[in-house]
Amino acid sequence: MKVDTAIVLGSGLGSLANEVCVEKSIGFAEAGLPVSHVAGHVGRFFLGQFASIPLWVMQGRVHLYEGHSAQAATAGVRWLAEQGVTRIILTNAAGTLHPEYLPGRWMMLSDHLNLTGTSPLEGGPNFFDMSEVYSAEWRDLMRKKANELGMPLHEGVYAGLRGPQYETPAEIRMLRAIGADAVGMSTVLEAIQAKALGMEVLGFSCLTNWAAGMSSDELNHREVLETGKLAAVQMLSLLAAALPQDG
Repeated sequence: MKVDTAIVLGSGLGSLANEVCVEKSIGFAEAGLPVSHVAGHVGRFFLGQFASIPLWVMQGRVHLYEGHSAQAATAGVRWLAEQGVTRIILTNAAGTLHPEYLPGRWMMLSDHLNLTGTSPLEGGPNFFDMSEVYSAEWRDLMRKKANELGMPLHEGVYAGLRGPQYETPAEIRMLRAIGADAVGMSTVLEAIQAKALGMEVLGFSCLTNWAAGMSSDELNHREVLETGKLAAVQMLSLLAAALPQDG
C-alpha cells in the first residue's frame, strides 16, 4: 500500500492519533530514533486510515532543548521519507503574539523564522531554496475547506526558538517587531529537512496561550496540553474535509 502523506503531532495533540484506524505501530526506539521524555510526546509512528485515506502519524517529537542535535530532532522526518512519504503536515503548540489570534484557535504557517541557531542541513554546502517552505497550493485548499466549515483559521509567521524556557516579554516584543505571529520550540527544523527532501510541507500551530507580557497569566506546560486537546477536535474536522479531496 502506497502511503505518501504523514502528520506530525505536537504537544497536546496526540488525541488526533485516536481517530486513526491503526494497522501498524512502531516506537521511536524500535525505528532507531531518539525518544522524547517530555509530557505529551509519546514517541511512536502509526500507519493506518483516517478519513478514508492511508496516513502515517508521528506522535511526538524530540527537541533541541532536550540536548538533541538538529539532525537528531529531524530524524523522524527522514524516516518517514524512507517509507515513501512525500507530503507532510507539521503541527505544534505555540504561544500567540498576535492580538487578534486568540488562544484555542489554529494558525496555518505561511512562513517561519528559524531562530534556533542551527540547521539539519549543517555539514555541507546544502543550499536549498526556502522561498516557499509551506505549499501555497495546499494552503489554498485548507483555507477553502476551513471557510466551508466555518472554522476560524488564521495564517501567519511562526518563530522557532531553542527553549526550553519560555520567552521574556522583551523577547516577545522583539519577535513581534521582526514579523512573528506565533512562537514555539519545534517545527522549523523539520520543515527545513522536509523541504530539502523534496516534500510538500504544511504547518499548523495550535495557539495554546498568550505569549509572555500579553497576559497576566503564568505560562505553564499543563495549560498547553489542555488547550491542545480541546483544539484537536477542530483540526480533525478540517483534515477529514480536506485530505480525501486532495488524496
